[in-house]
Amino acid sequence: MTKENLENLKKEYAKLQKRYGLPTFEELNNYFEVEKASENETDFLLREIRKLIAERLFNYLRFIESLLNPVNVPMFVYSIIKTFDVQEKEKLTEIYKKLAKREVELIELDIDSTEEKEAQFIKESYRLWQGIRKDVLEVIDAIKKNWDTKVEADKKDYFG
Repeated sequence: MTKENLENLKKEYAKLQKRYGLPTFEELNNYFEVEKASENETDFLLREIRKLIAERLFNYLRFIESLLNPVNVPMFVYSIIKTFDVQEKEKLTEIYKKLAKREVELIELDIDSTEEKEAQFIKESYRLWQGIRKDVLEVIDAIKKNWDTKVEADKKDYFG
C-alpha cells in the first residue's frame, strides 16, 4: 500500500460517503481496517470495503460460535466455556444471532449487488458493530478475569 493509493482511496470514499451518508473513513478504518482496499484497483470500492467489513464480522461470528458450540476447537476453549455464567452465555447468543443474520444478508448481497445495497450494508454493519462492540468487550473481559483462576485450576486437575 502506498501513501498515494491510500489518499486516492480516501478521496473516492469521501465522495461515496457524502452520497450515501456513510460513516467516516477513519471510523471504518479504526474498526475494520478498510485501508486494505487501497491495495486493490477496483471500480467497485464499496464492494471492496464491504468485503473487509464482512471478513472482520465473520471472524467474530466464528469465534463466538466456537464458544457456544465447541466442535473441533483448541482445548483451551473448553476451559473458557466453563467460566461463563448464564448472562454471559445469553449475551454471546444474542451477539451470535445478530452476526449470523448479517452473514445471511451478505450472501444475498453477493448474489444481488448494487452500489446502493453495498452502502446500506456498510452503514448497517457499522451500526451493528457499535451496538455489539461493548458486549463483545465485556465477554472478553470476563474471559481474561477468569483465565488465571478457572483455567489454571482446570489445567492442574487435568494433568495432575
